Amino acid sequence: MGLNFYKLSLKKRIQLLFIFLAILCISVTGICSYLFAARNIERSALQLKQGILKKSVQVMDEHLRHIVVSSYSFMLNETFTQVMKDVRSNNTADYYQNLSLLQTSFAQLKLVEPLIDTAYLNTPIGDFFSTKDFPDRTKSFSEEYGAYLKQESWNTLWLGAHRNELFQWKGNALSLLLKPIVLDNHYIPNVYMLVNMREEAMRAILEQDLMNNQVQLFLLQKDGTMVIRPNSQQHAFNLERGFIEHFSRGGAGDFNYTNAKGENLLVNYSTLSMNEDWVLVSIQSKADLLQPLKQIRWLIILIMLFCIALALILSNLLASALLKPLNKLQRLMAEVEYNDLEVRFNSRYEDEVSAVGYKFNRMLDQIQLLIQEVRTSEQDKRKSEVKALQAQVDPHFLYNTLNAIFWKSESGEKKDVSEMIVSLSLLFRLGLNNGNDITTLQQEIKHVEQYLQLQQKCYENLFTYSIHIEAPSHFSISMLKILLQPLVENSILHGFRDKADLGSIVINVYREGGFLLLQVTDNGCGLDADQMEKTVNEHGTERKGYALSNLQSRLSLHYGESASIAFRSIPDIETTVTITIPIM
Repeated sequence: MGLNFYKLSLKKRIQLLFIFLAILCISVTGICSYLFAARNIERSALQLKQGILKKSVQVMDEHLRHIVVSSYSFMLNETFTQVMKDVRSNNTADYYQNLSLLQTSFAQLKLVEPLIDTAYLNTPIGDFFSTKDFPDRTKSFSEEYGAYLKQESWNTLWLGAHRNELFQWKGNALSLLLKPIVLDNHYIPNVYMLVNMREEAMRAILEQDLMNNQVQLFLLQKDGTMVIRPNSQQHAFNLERGFIEHFSRGGAGDFNYTNAKGENLLVNYSTLSMNEDWVLVSIQSKADLLQPLKQIRWLIILIMLFCIALALILSNLLASALLKPLNKLQRLMAEVEYNDLEVRFNSRYEDEVSAVGYKFNRMLDQIQLLIQEVRTSEQDKRKSEVKALQAQVDPHFLYNTLNAIFWKSESGEKKDVSEMIVSLSLLFRLGLNNGNDITTLQQEIKHVEQYLQLQQKCYENLFTYSIHIEAPSHFSISMLKILLQPLVENSILHGFRDKADLGSIVINVYREGGFLLLQVTDNGCGLDADQMEKTVNEHGTERKGYALSNLQSRLSLHYGESASIAFRSIPDIETTVTITIPIM
């Protein structure tokens, strides 16, 4: 995908970027709007449900309070007081009489509080109940509620939904367990009253204030146990520890929760004041709450499609307008490809493309100038090459050599004559190098050796020489021809001219990194190194003779600034000239 993008034209890339930016902006705006709206709806829903939940808690508390008040009112009538006196005195003879007298009180209790389904009074002298409720004699009170009776420090105890086992009706019931109080405000040991409410009746109170079928209300204990179980679907999330931890400390509040099935839920909770162990919890699916926002998503998609179409049209027009100067510059460059260097860019705009166009104009001017300079340089190069050839046939050198050959021939030194003729022949052949400017270090060493041998024959006992190559592998390095001979010539003609002692020339060739260093050292009279370096680097002056100035010119023409000549001199002791060239 990345490579295909780079192959597209600039116009196509601008269009793609426009479309990308349009989609990006709309997507970011739409997503942010959606999230903002969802957050507000979520917060508003939680606040609204919290208010309704508080009202539901108040209603539930009121019913529970009325049940407690009705139960204690039942204990305040004279019949109940008389029964408690019989219990205290362990009078079992009047049990049936007391059971009959309490029937009216049980009936009044149900009339006062319709939610009360059954009531059961457990005493040491017998159990009392409404005879219309048909007790189940197979179950005892202590079997069913003995575990609760053993709990410490309680006067009233609310029990969540459980199976009613004391009466023949076996439905689920919520129960209130009380310790009766007599007139002298003392508890009578082992006397307990149980008041049952049908779960269906309590569930109806719980669900009467529901806003819609998307919201579910649950009455739970703080440990997650269901006090009133839901009418239809069973929910296991109330047993999930992460869910219980939110409201186990009591109070009221709201939170978001993701259950084990991955459903996002909005949860409100509030603790009942009549029983702080019971918590009323409302749950609504976040997906159901945000269902209306799907219309916003479709609206965003439609707007995005419209903006893509608009971006296609506008990007085409804008790209054409923006690329007009660039296309003009492209046409001019095409003309330059056909060697028309007279074209120039002009534009009324002052933007980046125009800046590039004006730099293109300056580049053409510089190209024309460089072409002229190259032509001049080529002419200088040819002149330098001619001078190099002339140096090979320097009349003075040739005259001295031929004169030496003549006198040695006259003297009968045939071996020297033969060697000089061979050296002179090799010198010319290696110098010509089949017309090539580039030779190898091995050929260059042979060339300077022939020159040194000829000069030793011409100037006997004037100097000795030695050549040192750092490594045999250097012989194959390519280089510009006739670099060492001018240095040796300079040592012989100028260094040893006024020297009485035997001269010495040492040639060292070694490598440093990517450069080859050619070093010629003599013990001649020396030179002014700074002045010589200034002289060989002068430009635009007439240079007479080949020697070092012409050598510097050839190096610059061939290697540019990568090559250099360096001088170091201690008069009458050591003078060193070093040529540094890049290894090709």
